[in-house]
Amino acid sequence: MKYTYEQLAKMIDHSLLRPTMTDRELEDGCRLAGTYGLAAVCIKPYAVKRAVELLQGSGVFVGAVIGFPHGNSCTESKRYETELACRAGAVEIDMVINIGKALSGDWDYVERDVKTVCDEAHKRGARVKVIFENDYLANGGAGLGSDEIKIRLCRIAERAGADWVKTSTGYGFVKQKDGSYNYKGATEHDLKLMRANCSPKVQVKAAGGVRDLDGLIKVRDLGATRCGATATAAMLDEYRRREAA
Repeated sequence: MKYTYEQLAKMIDHSLLRPTMTDRELEDGCRLAGTYGLAAVCIKPYAVKRAVELLQGSGVFVGAVIGFPHGNSCTESKRYETELACRAGAVEIDMVINIGKALSGDWDYVERDVKTVCDEAHKRGARVKVIFENDYLANGGAGLGSDEIKIRLCRIAERAGADWVKTSTGYGFVKQKDGSYNYKGATEHDLKLMRANCSPKVQVKAAGGVRDLDGLIKVRDLGATRCGATATAAMLDEYRRREAA
């Protein structure tokens, strides 16, 4: 195999973010993360304390989403949400930018918003992943094309103190021509673009649409160090099957 089991498992942030997630499903997901030796669980803020209890001693980090999924909370709300999550034991924060402000070209607002969360998290010993929600940027905005606005956001996020830039929430549903809603999530093009436009000190996280082992390997090949996933067990069980063969 191209990568070891641990190299791939320690890329995965197991996503436990469905709106209908029950307490039992949350607990089962945390236990799965410990069993498979993952990097982290990515959970809703109210669940941080319980996840920390379940994962104590496992080596799996607890991460919380902030301003999720659309980034529309006031900056001070995001800061306080970050404070509460960190006080409850979260050591990673996945925040969503204010997408409307980015599409409006209010770059100062976007940068202040990100910096406020990064400053709060860093002083509490947590690291921050900044989510762009690239599906909403597909047509560009603020006089910029799609790639140009993503490049601008990479540079803003780095200046503001981001530890990762992240493609998507997995909930960036866009209305399609037939009236249905869907999303692409982490595309090869966007991962290449984001990796190329951040310095080596900023990592890249893929999220949305990575559902099998080959997809996870491709994400790593493209330079991402983390990947949000729900099909975690299927991917890593497939690794073990290939390893055995």
